[in-house]
Formats: sequence, structure tokens, C-alpha cells
Amino acid sequence: MNLFYAVLLGIVQGLTEFLPISSTAHLTVTGKLLGLINPQQPEQWTAFIAVTQLGTMAAVLIYFFRDILGMTTSLLRDVMTHGTGDGFRGYSKESRMALMIAFGTLPVVVAGLFFKDVIEGTFTKSTMVISSSLVILAGFLWLAEKVSKRTRTIDHVTPVDALIIGCAQALALIPGSSRSGTTITAGLFLNFTRHAAARFSFLLSIPAVLASGIYEMMKIDPAVFDLGVANLVIATVVAGISGYAAIFWLLRFLVKHTTMVFVWYRIALGIALIVLVYTHLIQP
Repeated sequence: MNLFYAVLLGIVQGLTEFLPISSTAHLTVTGKLLGLINPQQPEQWTAFIAVTQLGTMAAVLIYFFRDILGMTTSLLRDVMTHGTGDGFRGYSKESRMALMIAFGTLPVVVAGLFFKDVIEGTFTKSTMVISSSLVILAGFLWLAEKVSKRTRTIDHVTPVDALIIGCAQALALIPGSSRSGTTITAGLFLNFTRHAAARFSFLLSIPAVLASGIYEMMKIDPAVFDLGVANLVIATVVAGISGYAAIFWLLRFLVKHTTMVFVWYRIALGIALIVLVYTHLIQP
């Protein structure tokens, strides 16, 4: 990997992490086209993606800093004042949102622990799996757009909503699904506005992506350094910058626009990948 590839991968990671088009799909396909993925060491690429996600995590932490600070201080204050019983009555909306994020994080934790080997294996690098996921999730997102009433705001999130959206986030462990794609889709099915679905999606991603990045850093395979330490750092920094820009743009875009542009993009990319595989221009 050289400097140009590092910058390119950082941009791809940052932009696609928060848009509902799958960062894993774009990074993996880009890595294959550039010849950077070693089929004999798929865990190297898994570690690279997880580490660069720390850049996008920094982006979401900075963007939602006030929200995070407010939720944390409010929750600590309410726990000290009201305790943890009586159904959390008397808790502020900031404290309740922190609890909703905690509830919503449970499914991906369980899925990550039980399917760890699959996630790190060759299955998550399969172009055919990625292309299928891109098209299938596009269908669900299209359906969600059609049936959603979009009458609920982020303040209406309940524990059941959080768990359902959390289960959708766990499905994003399948490459090509997209963390924001699955969670925004679930949010629309639950009749949240597009903006509310995206905002909760981003907040919900914080614990999962942070834990994933730290976990990979702690057990990082030395083989990942074959890509170059400097390149890894540069890709992570660039991912953070482009990720912040993606959050800023998407939240404003969804106030007045639908997600249909992402539906058609996912379908087009999925079909293109299938064609590339069958013409032997990319590894299956």
C-alpha cells in the first residue's frame, strides 16, 4: 500500500461508513481491485477496516459531542437521584436516550461474540455475498420508504424500538448490508422520520464501532502492519475527516429528500459487482 491508496481508502471508509451504502462493501471491493487483500490472511483486512473505523468514530464523537456529554451527565445525575428502579421514572429525555442506546447495542454485542470467526473469515470478504446484500437491503429500504408514516421523532424511541433497530444493526455484520442502511431502514419501518432514523443510527453506532476498533487494536494481527503503519494512520485520519463531512451532509439531506438515491445506487453497484465477478475482473 502506498500513500495514495491510504488516502483513497480513508475517503472511501469515511464517506461510506455513514451513508447507507456499506463501507465494508466499498472498502473490500476497492481493496480487491487494488490487490491489497491477501486471501490467505483475511483477518489482516478485517483489522485494517476496524482500525480505520476509529477515524469515523472520532468523527461521530466530535459531531455529537454535546449530545453525548448531555446524555452521560444526565444519566449519572438521574441514577444518583432516582436510582434504577420504578421503570426509570423521573429520568430526563437525555438519560432515556442513553438507555435506549444501551438497549440497542445488546444485539450486536451478542452477534459479534457468537459469530466472531465468521466475521473475521473469508465469508465477509466474498464479493457475491456483498453484491447480494447490497441488492437485498436496497429492496427493504425501498419498501420502508413506501410504507413508513414518518410521524415519530427521536424523542419517541422506546426500549422495544431500540432493540429492533439494534437487531438491524447486528445484521450489518453481513458485508454489504451497511450499518446505517440497516438501522435507518428499521427506523423507517417503525415510522420514524428519515432525520430521526439517521440520527439514532449514528448515536447507536458509537458503542459498537468503538468497541470493535478497540478490540481489533488489542489483538491486532502483526500482518496488518505489512500495509504500513504510516498508511494505516493516514487512512484513519482521512476517514475521520471525510466521515464528519458525510454525517453533516446526510442529516441535512434527509430533512428534505428520500433515501431512494441510495436504493438505486445499491442496486446498480450490486449488479455491477456480479458482472465483474462473472467476467473475472474481480475475485468472487
